[in-house]
Amino acid sequence: MNFPHPLMAPVIELALKAGEAILPFWRADVKVNRKADASPVTAADIAAHDVIVAGLTALAPDIPILSEEDADIAQSVRAGWQRWWLVDPLDGTKEFISGSEEFTVNIALVEQGRVVFGVVSMPTSGRFYVGGAGLGAWRGDKGGEPLPITVRNVLAPGEAFTVVASRRHTSAEQERLLEGLRASLGELQLTNIGSSLKFCLLAEGAADCYPRLAPTSQWDTAAAQGVLEGAGGEVLDLRGEPFCYPARESLLNESFLALPAQAAWRGKLLELARS
Repeated sequence: MNFPHPLMAPVIELALKAGEAILPFWRADVKVNRKADASPVTAADIAAHDVIVAGLTALAPDIPILSEEDADIAQSVRAGWQRWWLVDPLDGTKEFISGSEEFTVNIALVEQGRVVFGVVSMPTSGRFYVGGAGLGAWRGDKGGEPLPITVRNVLAPGEAFTVVASRRHTSAEQERLLEGLRASLGELQLTNIGSSLKFCLLAEGAADCYPRLAPTSQWDTAAAQGVLEGAGGEVLDLRGEPFCYPARESLLNESFLALPAQAAWRGKLLELARS
């Protein structure tokens, strides 16, 4: 199909290619090393990084790249960037190491701190998601025709309010928020899933809310945020402002809330998060 942004189609192909570079290492007793921050890294992360960097450089040599596997770029340098790629070559390394299928390849194009579009691919299935604010969002499978996706702003009768959460990360603040949502909206259905797939569930209307009051990095969220925004969702900081990616010293994200932009309970969610 003809996507509304000229770089979408080639970036989808590149994300799928990076996934192919990952698969030989999956469930293959791959050696795990530790970075300076004690987070895990494997040969699969590096293989995907190399594929993506080579591909993006060939595709758009004028756009710099910030990848989890090459993030030691001075803030003073990044502050001069107007457009850049924000990349996680293998998001969900812990899931990958455990043998789970819940890991992804994330590639986002960012301009002046805002996501233009993002691509999230699932190496084990060949499924991908792509989208950007004002551009639309799609889910596709390798070799198939992508289908448009959209968030659900209203629950169907009898449908449970579904909150998607990290399988591994929570916080006391997040647990208090969930309790507040139960008191306001009734019993919640909690769906635990790894990596950036949490945003994608919202984008395709399979969940309602993804609050994250525990740490993430910029490359964990940008690509899937693009998908969600294209599907009619939004990502907000706790002030209710659009979530963005300034070239600050730290590459860690603040807390955020992901939800349908037209949700009737938007104000209540923000109130609970702020308290």
